[in-house]
Amino acid sequence: MAGKRAAKVPLAAYERELLRLQTELVKLQEWVRTEGARVVVVFEGRDAAGKGGTIKRVAEHLNPRVAQIVALPKPTERERTQWYFQRYVEHLPAAGEIVLFDRSWYNRAGVEHVMGFCTKEEYQLFLRQCPIFERMLVEEGVLLRKYWFSVSDAEQQKRFRRRLKDPTRRWKLSPMDLESITRWEAYSRAKDEMLVHTDIAEAPWFVVESDDKRRARLNMIAHLLDSVPYHEVPPPVLELPRRPPSKGYERPPRDLQTFVPDHAASL
Repeated sequence: MAGKRAAKVPLAAYERELLRLQTELVKLQEWVRTEGARVVVVFEGRDAAGKGGTIKRVAEHLNPRVAQIVALPKPTERERTQWYFQRYVEHLPAAGEIVLFDRSWYNRAGVEHVMGFCTKEEYQLFLRQCPIFERMLVEEGVLLRKYWFSVSDAEQQKRFRRRLKDPTRRWKLSPMDLESITRWEAYSRAKDEMLVHTDIAEAPWFVVESDDKRRARLNMIAHLLDSVPYHEVPPPVLELPRRPPSKGYERPPRDLQTFVPDHAASL
């Protein structure tokens, strides 16, 4: 975003538009399910760039049997000996499914490269193979969308400080996250190199300015919806059936069951 920094999106406007976009995401989901489409959305960016919060809003009202979040841990010893893309392939969608990658095969172009977790040869091989791999997905009919969440160094440090103080977010902060502060320029160079090799016509990168989390979420979801040629699928007509008359069933006495204590009564 060039020029003057935009004002933060007001909370009321954000919540109203988010609900509208999430309603459209449900329509997209039903289109994917009925048409047998396959959608892959890749979320990448620096630590604390807002990927996780955006993914949460995307998936909030979706059916987890249709839309799956994939956030893989570090590879096992066996996976290290496989073709690099192999463990990601098994998580790709079948017909009627959406997969949201919370980080993806691009780990090799970022953290693995910067932190020395892969060799230079493995890194260069990834940069050559990745465009081929993604072209294969697109040629196969997969709708692939790639989003890079861009956060400033000042905003990233603010978010890291908040995580340090917040016991509900402390788990999000790891020693490797803190290491990224001292390697800011190395990650910047890695990102630039990644874009040079993998920003291809068949699967371009879309950059999301994410210093304002509300704006980033709305912009990303709106773009995703605009990029997919979905249409509303009429829902089936449903009617609640009449409850049949009782045939003498009686509920067992309450003292035969163990109930959760009423914690709320103490508030």
